[in-house]
Formats: sequence, C-alpha cells, structure tokens
Amino acid sequence: MYEISTKDLFLWIKDIKNTRQDIDDLYLLLDLLGGITKSDLLLLKINFKEKVYLKIDFHSLKKKWLDHTNLSKPIQYICGSTYWRNFKFELSTDVLIPRVETEQIVEIATKIIASEDKKIVFADLGTGSGSIAISLAAENKNWKGLATDIDINAINIAQRNHKLISSNLNINFYCGNWWQPLTHYAGMINLAISNPPYIPKNVYERLPSSVLDFEPKKALYGGEDGLFHIKQIISDAPKFLIKGGWLILENHFNQSKEIKNLLRGYGFDSLKTIKDTFGIGRFTIGRYK
Repeated sequence: MYEISTKDLFLWIKDIKNTRQDIDDLYLLLDLLGGITKSDLLLLKINFKEKVYLKIDFHSLKKKWLDHTNLSKPIQYICGSTYWRNFKFELSTDVLIPRVETEQIVEIATKIIASEDKKIVFADLGTGSGSIAISLAAENKNWKGLATDIDINAINIAQRNHKLISSNLNINFYCGNWWQPLTHYAGMINLAISNPPYIPKNVYERLPSSVLDFEPKKALYGGEDGLFHIKQIISDAPKFLIKGGWLILENHFNQSKEIKNLLRGYGFDSLKTIKDTFGIGRFTIGRYK
C-alpha cells in the first residue's frame, strides 16, 4: 500500500473537477486501481484523517489519468477491469467494455424462464469478457451455459473471469463464429442471448475516438445496415433452439422492426421490443414455434 496525504488527494480531485473533466471516470480509476471507492472518499470528508493508503503510488495514478485524458483511452482499458452488475470483470482491448444498458439483458432472460429451479441450457453468442454468461449462471444455479466467441483472446479473458468470479459456475466456452461451435447441442438450447456487432457503417464511422481507437471493431461494426451478424444468428437459430426456445438480441435503436420481421420469417412468434432504462428499444425477443 502507498501512503499519501489526504489533503493532496482531495486537492487533485478538486483540480480535476475545476477543469470540468469527467469526475465519474476519476472515481472509477481511484476505485479500480487505487482501491479507494467513492464511498470511502465521502467518509474521509466526514472523518478526516491525515493519511490515506492507495494500492498504487500517487505518481503512477496521475500518469494513468493523463493517459486517459490525453489519449481518450477508456478508464476500463487503462485499469484492465470494470464493474458490471454484481461482479468485477477483467478486460483488454480484445473485448468490448460491457455497458450498463446491456445489464438488462440478464433480467430479461431470467424473467422469460420464470422457474428458478428449472434446468435449462442457454447460449451466450459472442461472449466477449463473459459478463452475460457468468452473470446468468451466477443468478441461476441450475442453468448450463454455452459461451461462444470468434476470438480466442476473448475466450481466454472470459475463461479467466469465470475462474476469478466462480469456477463452479456451469459454463463451457467455445471458440467459433456464433452457433458454429455448438453443433453437439443442435435442437437442445432453451435460450440464446447475444449482444452482437450491430452498429451500421454510417454510425460507426462517427463514433468518438475513445471507442474507435480502442474498442474492437469486430465487436461493434455490423456492416452497411448493422444487421449482418444479426441475420446470421437468426437464420441458424432454428437448428439449435428447442421448440418454444427463446432468442434475445440487443440491437441498435432503430433495428427492432426489421429484426422482428426476420424472426417471423424464421418461425418465431411472441415477438417483442423491450426498451432499456433510457427509453430506447434496445432488445428484441422471440420464441421459436
């Protein structure tokens, strides 16, 4: 642990606030690398102490912050980790930073399969850091997870997160494109979830540098109309889902109508668009008849 004066720490935080930089990013850096939470800082203001202890020396912490501000590099990549739902996940630039709006996909999946005791097989297609698969398996102990990703580096990160969070969770990881590694589970999957690349070309090209320069294109770019990968997932879904099995997709705000038409064409019913916490039609679901 590294000792610094509480006064110096609060002066640094105040200087950053005065420059109108994103203070939430600073709090995340202090938490992930420094080992001091926003709640800890509030308590320090109430019960002032002369010294505070960090997991990283103050000079290095300041340098990390400069990397963030000068390069627009996301704090999560600088720290190599982030919080998502109830867990801390390891990250690298091989995987997408899991977004807060995606957390809802776990709640949707759990609600669809109402019984807590029901044993089901679910697939997380394009697992990335493993955040969705691990969260689902942790919250539903009887569920068996199949997590796929086309990138072996992503699979390695997901497996590390599985081991770090709980190696007892019933998840198997497979490297391959969408459904392709799951041929042995054809017709056996009760529920499939995917947050695929869905950003259309014209939107992708205008993304901020913090995304374009650091986050993997393969996890974001969905082709000309954003539906290239979604079409693949939907067209192959009937081979793998049981009758009555569900497919949950995250999508761009204006894609849900077309996705529902695609699902209908491949034998899905009970089609529904679900809005995220920001009121955007973020998720499209359907049940295979």
